Amino acid sequence: MRLGLNIGFVYGGDDHLDHLRLVKEAETLGFSVTWAAEAYGSDAATVLSWIAAQTTTIDVGAAVFQIPARTPAMTAMTAATLDRLSNGRFRLGLGVSGPQVSEGWHGVRFEQPLRRTREYVDIVNAAMRRETVAYEGKYFTLPLPDGPGKALKLTVRPIRDHVPVYLAAVGPKNLELAGEIADGWLGILNDPGFLGEQLAHIRTGRGRELDDFDVVASVPLMPGPDIHAAADPIRGYAALYIGGMGSREKNFYNALAVRMGYADEAKEIQDLYLAKKHREAMAAVPFGFLDSISLLGDKARLADKLTAYAEAGATTVAVTPFAPTVEQRIADLRTLAEALDLAGVGH
Repeated sequence: MRLGLNIGFVYGGDDHLDHLRLVKEAETLGFSVTWAAEAYGSDAATVLSWIAAQTTTIDVGAAVFQIPARTPAMTAMTAATLDRLSNGRFRLGLGVSGPQVSEGWHGVRFEQPLRRTREYVDIVNAAMRRETVAYEGKYFTLPLPDGPGKALKLTVRPIRDHVPVYLAAVGPKNLELAGEIADGWLGILNDPGFLGEQLAHIRTGRGRELDDFDVVASVPLMPGPDIHAAADPIRGYAALYIGGMGSREKNFYNALAVRMGYADEAKEIQDLYLAKKHREAMAAVPFGFLDSISLLGDKARLADKLTAYAEAGATTVAVTPFAPTVEQRIADLRTLAEALDLAGVGH
């Protein structure tokens, strides 16, 4: 199992410099990849380009490029360029986002996300294989049949013959799709005790074992002697996803918490969050849930949890450090690397 680092977004001030310090430390420690995100603030491509220019060995991954934000051809152009400029270190994570961002920010209807994703990945892969791209789908048609456009071929050549594609998937059908058409899965709210059920869906879609498939568990990291105190900074993150990342009618993360066995708690968190009682929503997140999806405690406890992830089928644990200062987050990455050595499940 390998380690990864989630750097999330750029908000302002000097946080981009803090991100760079963390990535450079992760690179020194032998982490395999760093992932940058996008929602409706900083975009992932620019952040990853900046990171790649100042590193040499760590991979840079999009977690994720939003499918409604770019045409598939533009995504192929960006992925090929990042792969070329990073000397073959780019990983392409894709996701459909959610109805509020897709329709509210990008003006793209959130309908048939599985079919849209399938068509999108078809075109991206064809373009990055440097085929002359002609495609007829429900959502994408290239070239348009009633105008002067013609089928074109990508002019920039990626370093690798195939840039790995990852899907961010939560629901069972989307997990099956990830297994069928992607090289890896970007998970979230990952409990090793529930991972087997999720991987069963991926295995169904793949039609075979996952020996060549990267299972990326995204995990909050907060070492410390008091596990209850360590869990508290993660409450806001969990409450946001379960309670506020979507509408009452469509919140994929709330539905995930229900499938994980927290139906009553998920409803309470959502009710409180949508009523703008954010502190109460945070307090309503059970400690057991936070502990199940996080790396908390001393080095020995971290090692035990890493072993649990490895045994459940995770091939990469991508951590988000939650300590308040960059110095502490760097120290926590070092503790994590030592915990992986102690666990003996790394490579």
